Amino acid sequence: MTSKIVELEKPKLKNPVFVEGLPGIGNVGRIAAGYLVEQLKAKKFAELLSSHFMPFVLLHPSSSVHVLKNEFFYYKGKGKERDMIILIGDSQSIDPEGHYEIVEEVLKLIKGYGVKEMFTLAGFGIGEEVKKPKVIGAVNDSALVKKYGKSGIDFEAGNRIGTIVGASGLLLGLGRYYGLDGVCLLGETVGFPIIPDPKSAEEVLKVLSKILGLKIDVSELEKKVKEMQEFIKKVQEAQAGAIAQMMKPPEKPADKDKLTYIG
Repeated sequence: MTSKIVELEKPKLKNPVFVEGLPGIGNVGRIAAGYLVEQLKAKKFAELLSSHFMPFVLLHPSSSVHVLKNEFFYYKGKGKERDMIILIGDSQSIDPEGHYEIVEEVLKLIKGYGVKEMFTLAGFGIGEEVKKPKVIGAVNDSALVKKYGKSGIDFEAGNRIGTIVGASGLLLGLGRYYGLDGVCLLGETVGFPIIPDPKSAEEVLKVLSKILGLKIDVSELEKKVKEMQEFIKKVQEAQAGAIAQMMKPPEKPADKDKLTYIG
């Protein structure tokens, strides 16, 4: 396996907008997109599996296994709301090749559903805590700065960012070649990947909701983050342990008749 998408359903959507939020700095994007899925009661229709995710499965208390994956959800807009495809997940690729491969699979899928515009959600580490985090914007077409200039996005801080690592940036960059307009919303956060930042996620959600004309109640966000935190922490600790295991120097050759295994 390299990377593949398994479609569980083929929803009929009208001019959907795409929203991505995967784990990253402060887990801002993952929290915001995951909360959006819950609030909209969006329905899962596809899963992305990849050998570029860490090679382990998590065990649930029931002893059933959980494979690392990304998940696609859809939402049929009500009234003036737009239809939507939302991507959340357990992990991003552990290597550069995988990032490109996974992003290309995502772009092919959403292009097939008629997506023309996307919003990627992420965190921007500033090294300190602030009372009201700003939402910094990056675009793949300068015309989008004017289009969304009055949506509460700081487009003046672009020179502070320099690079956007991972899916949130690559989706914008490669999305241009698929004819997709893209905006990345980066919530200011301290910069710790393991510690979730609900305040930053809330500000990102407020801006996204304003743009898309959604009414999202953020009062339950901190409670939901606490519920998510245990699973997120478990994934991150397992990844750190797996990396440490792979970095260990090879052991001396054992008795050739002794049975060994990787587990």
